[in-house]
Amino acid sequence: MAVTVAGPDVAARPKNVPGRRRVGAWSLPQVRWAVAATVLFGFGLLAPFAGGPSWLSWVLFAACYVTGGWEPGWAGLQALRHKNLDVDLLMVVAAIGAATIGQVLDGGLLIVIFATSGALEAVATHRTAESVRGLLDLAPDQATRLTDTGEQTVDTESLVVGDVILVRPGERIGADGQVTDGASDVDQATITGEALPVAKTVGDEVFAGTSNGSGALRVQVNRPAQETVVARIVAMVEQASATKAKTQLFIEKIEQRYSIGMVTATVALFLVPLFLGAQLQPTLLRAMTFMIVASPCGVVLATMPPLLCAMANAGRHGVLVKSAVVMEQLGQASRVAFDKTGTLTEGTPRLTDIRPLTGSGLTVEELLALAAAAEYPSEHPLARAVVDAARDRDLALAPVQDFDSAPGVGVQATVAGARVTVGAPARLIADLTERCADRVTEVVTELEQAGRTTTLVLRDSAPVGVLGIVDRLRPDAAATVAALGTLTRATPLLLTGDNPRAAAALAAEVGIDDVRAGLLPQDKLDTVRALQAHGERVALVGDGVNDAPALAAAHTGIAMGKAGSDLTLDTADAVIVRDELATIPTVIALSRRARRLVGANLVIAATFITGLVLWDLLGHLPLPLGVAGHEGSTVIIGLNGLRLLRNTAWHHATPNRSHQ
Repeated sequence: MAVTVAGPDVAARPKNVPGRRRVGAWSLPQVRWAVAATVLFGFGLLAPFAGGPSWLSWVLFAACYVTGGWEPGWAGLQALRHKNLDVDLLMVVAAIGAATIGQVLDGGLLIVIFATSGALEAVATHRTAESVRGLLDLAPDQATRLTDTGEQTVDTESLVVGDVILVRPGERIGADGQVTDGASDVDQATITGEALPVAKTVGDEVFAGTSNGSGALRVQVNRPAQETVVARIVAMVEQASATKAKTQLFIEKIEQRYSIGMVTATVALFLVPLFLGAQLQPTLLRAMTFMIVASPCGVVLATMPPLLCAMANAGRHGVLVKSAVVMEQLGQASRVAFDKTGTLTEGTPRLTDIRPLTGSGLTVEELLALAAAAEYPSEHPLARAVVDAARDRDLALAPVQDFDSAPGVGVQATVAGARVTVGAPARLIADLTERCADRVTEVVTELEQAGRTTTLVLRDSAPVGVLGIVDRLRPDAAATVAALGTLTRATPLLLTGDNPRAAAALAAEVGIDDVRAGLLPQDKLDTVRALQAHGERVALVGDGVNDAPALAAAHTGIAMGKAGSDLTLDTADAVIVRDELATIPTVIALSRRARRLVGANLVIAATFITGLVLWDLLGHLPLPLGVAGHEGSTVIIGLNGLRLLRNTAWHHATPNRSHQ
């Protein structure tokens, strides 16, 4: 179900952020009315079997009609005032018409279906708007502004271009700007999607809402609050969601024409014979029969049961599909695009290469133990990867003394009497002799070309080894990429904010040959739109806030559930709850099977409706036979759709079954 985001003004961020309470779905009246209607409908079905009096079922069904139908009915009446005939009003009228000739169950089912649909749309809209507001909370409320007289604590919204702010260790950065003094590692995964913190020194750009590491920074503001990258992400999500909602206009036009046609035909079928002298009772009976047999109950059930059953089946296997419309759209994907960090990878760095340098006299285990001992007190993700690797090999780590951390450079510590330095090669090579620097550069270049993040180890100022670290690839990534390529007949592509070398190396490992690296959120959004402008139906898989605008713009957005941000989970159309990539091709294939069942059901519904309408118009269709034919087609269609509830449907929906 497409959702239009009714988000806040990007320039206005709510105050008292820690106390901001997220309103639950139960607070929405559409949800309460839908639940009430469903419960009343269920009790109405069970009352006769429980020995209740006959009037009790009628009372319960009447209450179901009122609770589930009054809101769409009232909205339809309001639309009539603007000369629009709402299909929801038509459904309420059809339900009431069915009830007048004794088909209370049929009418109640229509009421429940449409009440539930309205509730799902309300929940999706509400949660997306809440997530947009929550994204604005990434930027702190206050910042420390430096002036000629000292430090001032000010609202970040009051910062102007040219102001200089102080960002202490562990604080979130309050504005987009440029570092004028200091050095630190900044976690900017929320903006660029990079798995590892990025070293920032004088001249580097930083973004509002990102988290500072262990160093202090002075940042000169270069964008006002309403133009920061975070604020622009919010605006892009709103715009992309609004654009997607426009695709529903075609459906609304069809509904309008059908509604007008059905009402016109019913009125004509009643008034024209009367004008020509026909008797009232048989004319009214024929018009009422037409109203019943022309009712789109079968059409509604043709679409909803297969898609809803497919959604339920997918949900049991770890895929949350947010609406029946999304379930249908998943099967239309012609190209799948992946984010890298946290999507194809697990977002957890691991040590992959240990290279002792010639002349160091160290074995692989000795080099790792030396580096891990020096890194042990550090909380940096790269340090944890080194220490974890040593633990995995059961290496004994020597005691550490005089530990020191230099942001953007690395760590230093005394290990077994030697001064050990572990840090970024680019920072440390400058202090080496030309011969040593050349030897180190050769190894570093080799590892970086393989997509590794490199770390240099020095002992008493002499280089002794290089470590290569990479984000852990999900075990099912390559198989998923291959399955999607077979399913869509197009190789997936990679959209990432990481460096081109790392992106290309990972893409080669999983079998992707189309790589777009170094992308910011706007670049991902532009790439998705460009693909769609060339006729592709893009299904985008991502996990970070930086993916949210592109997820909203994509034909179908799929979020990784465990590490996905709130905004990403609410913006996406489907969520992989268990982070199992292999479920993506399976759920797409399941969607295609559901779409085939929808097509078959529509043929059945159209055949019955056309046959019964023609019988009523050209001959004499007895009302009981018309109702029986109408209900018979409904039962057939419902049972056909329920086939997808079986667990076997999931196993049958394998990527090799259809290239439709």
